[in-house]
Amino acid sequence: MRKFLFNGAIISSLFSGVSLLKSLSAGPRDWRLLLTAVAWAATTAIAVGNVVEAANQDD
Repeated sequence: MRKFLFNGAIISSLFSGVSLLKSLSAGPRDWRLLLTAVAWAATTAIAVGNVVEAANQDD
């Protein structure tokens, strides 16, 4: 769990997720917002995958 909390990619993904939530509630909803959400989901998935892979290599 500590590896997830202190990983820079995970922290960056959390902050960008907060920004995405703010723009979802305040901004107009169009195709650019959808692409932003898809990019955030892909970035988060890659960051989690990298942390899991690094944890498996350490064991």
